[in-house]
Amino acid sequence: MQGRTGVGIWAGFAAIMVWCLLPVVWIIMLSFKSVDETSAGSPQFFPQDFTLANYGDILSDSDFTNALINSFGISLIATVLSVIFATFTAYAIARLEFRGKKLVLSIALAIAMFPVVALVGPLFDMWRTFGLFNTWPGLIIPYMSFTLPLAIWTLSAFFREIPWEMEQAAQVDGATSWQAFRKVIVPLAAPGVFTAAILTFFFAWNEFVLAISLTTTVDGGATSTGARTVPAQMSFFVGPDPFNPPYSQLATASVVVTIPIIVIVLLFQRKIVAGLTSGAVKG
Repeated sequence: MQGRTGVGIWAGFAAIMVWCLLPVVWIIMLSFKSVDETSAGSPQFFPQDFTLANYGDILSDSDFTNALINSFGISLIATVLSVIFATFTAYAIARLEFRGKKLVLSIALAIAMFPVVALVGPLFDMWRTFGLFNTWPGLIIPYMSFTLPLAIWTLSAFFREIPWEMEQAAQVDGATSWQAFRKVIVPLAAPGVFTAAILTFFFAWNEFVLAISLTTTVDGGATSTGARTVPAQMSFFVGPDPFNPPYSQLATASVVVTIPIIVIVLLFQRKIVAGLTSGAVKG
């Protein structure tokens, strides 16, 4: 019975891995196919002739490399600012008793659930008036508006799990409130901070609606890509006609864009797992 159970577990594990990884492997194989092969409707899984020309073309495209730089910069700044503000806000919500605390959390949750499409029109007009259209701050500000509520909810749950006595003990030993917060509370909440930072970065890295709506403009007949991010830039990958999109180039760009996310997850996987499982076991 134990042997059959073990075989069943491994068979189920293999089936899940194939189900999850098959689309990823398909995209990788597609990135090694030439444009002519994909245009001809190549049905085979593996390329007839492996080629790295797609990666060379993508990485030599100045618009795509600029979009990569924009994505890194905008996502990183939005993540850092959101985590800093969310840390102070979540600490105040978890530690202090004040009127309207539940209302603040409810409003934060409502903002996080608000549809992004409903804000595109007003933001478009406002950013054009204020000179923020097609700029980094023009994307960082709305990104923070949607990532702050999620970070506040995540971090407030972690701060509630930290014993209040530890902060009081630090203050008894002579530490100020700021020192106790910085040297005791924040290190203990590090898994939650990393979790909030990763979730915030993923949102900013993958966001498309705001990126395509608040960056695409035409100056003197030429399209400007000053602050366009990678998801928005990939929508401009067009083939010779609407019926022959460049599948191989799109797959190559998808692989290149996914690599930084994989690297981040591998580097901080222990922090992410600790953050996601913190508080799951009591006692």
